[in-house]
Amino acid sequence: MSRINTNVQAMLAQRVLAMQNNNLSTSLERLSTGLRINRGKDDPSGLIASENLRAEISGINAAMGNAQRAEQVVNVAEGALQEISNMLVELQGLVGSTANDAGVSKEEKEANQLQIDSILQAIDRIANTTSFQGTKLLNGNYDYQVEGVDTSELNMIQVNSARMSSGNPIAVDVDVQQAASNGTLFLSTATDSLTIELSGNEGVQQFTFAQGSTLADMASAINTFEDALGVTATVDGTQVRIDSVGFGQDAFVNVKTLDGDNVVYDSDGVADTDGMLKEYGGDAQVSINGIQAVTSGLEARVATDGFDISVTLGSINSVDGSSSFSISGGGADFNLSPSVSLAGKVSLAFQNVSSGNLGHTWTSSGELTSLTDLKSGGASNVVNGDLARAQSVVDSAVKEIATMRGRLGAFQKNTIQTAMNSLSIALENTAAAESSIRDTDFAFETAALTRQQILSQAATQALLLAKSQPQSVLALLA
Repeated sequence: MSRINTNVQAMLAQRVLAMQNNNLSTSLERLSTGLRINRGKDDPSGLIASENLRAEISGINAAMGNAQRAEQVVNVAEGALQEISNMLVELQGLVGSTANDAGVSKEEKEANQLQIDSILQAIDRIANTTSFQGTKLLNGNYDYQVEGVDTSELNMIQVNSARMSSGNPIAVDVDVQQAASNGTLFLSTATDSLTIELSGNEGVQQFTFAQGSTLADMASAINTFEDALGVTATVDGTQVRIDSVGFGQDAFVNVKTLDGDNVVYDSDGVADTDGMLKEYGGDAQVSINGIQAVTSGLEARVATDGFDISVTLGSINSVDGSSSFSISGGGADFNLSPSVSLAGKVSLAFQNVSSGNLGHTWTSSGELTSLTDLKSGGASNVVNGDLARAQSVVDSAVKEIATMRGRLGAFQKNTIQTAMNSLSIALENTAAAESSIRDTDFAFETAALTRQQILSQAATQALLLAKSQPQSVLALLA
């Protein structure tokens, strides 16, 4: 080499050394941070995919936190409902013991009434104080609001779930294709005396009608045992019509002729042939928003994803009967999805469980009862009220609370737990995908580090040799 102004070999060695040092620096950075991608230039497309996956992981973690919070809310409500259930069982015992009229003094009845008043006050207190982060759960705050309801057309409406979009009301149309019916039999007068055994859903009773008994006398005698039998009688032309109090396939009227002429007919006018005739009622056929409902007597329910509603038919219990209303708001909404959308939202109702909203039953006279009827001075108080009605009210309240607890339990097990399980699996897989793109492979990087260290040292030595080579021209000047 005879030129000294430009040392091409040194420049080449310097470029290679800079490249090796840069690679060595990259390996050291990846090993020290644990990340393969530290900036966009490391892997532009990998960075985009990694950031998207990171956003998904954050959303999944938030959804899992939401599911855990939802379970905590339900646990608070469930604990309160369990205590109310225990008190209702005690209330049932007080009503039952007070019914032993001949063995219970007036003072004991009054003492039992004081306990009942105290229990009802405790139920109201629990309903008004059970809260989560300051928001009351069981006083109707999280119950659904309905508008445009004609209470004569629909006796009762219960919305368990309604997933609403941006607060837009949900229109509900109830259409009846077939009316619910009672079990019905007809009884004619006989020329001689007549003895029958009449039974309904509540019990059985034997009646003997003397020769010449009028239809009104026969109906009146049967109605005396209306509550005990679960049937009611009316004069219908030249016959006594006997109807089950309840509606549906489980409601029935059964008449067995024990003595006298066979004078029992079904609703089609067919007489009994073997001394006994039994007639069942029929369930209604109802559609709600075009979906065929599951029915039991007058009650109809539709339960789909995001829409669970039950109604009890009133005056629209007839062929082609219909009624409409709207769900305007309410409900407890939980977002159990990584994305905030209607599809990821689940809604649940926490009904008002105060004493005035529990124990709803309809009396034969069309009155709607509640636990408040058991308070002092109420129609079903245990001192001088209707104890049979009181027991019916408490039975209904026990079933309502049990149903609510079962619904909350199903929500925890089948919605929250399954969501958490699914989210946990999604988190594992998404985190694994993000890690494979962004994280450092230490086995690969340590091998690359050793290689880069050797190459860097070799390039340094090469640069030293390249820089010393121009000194050989001095030999030409000697």
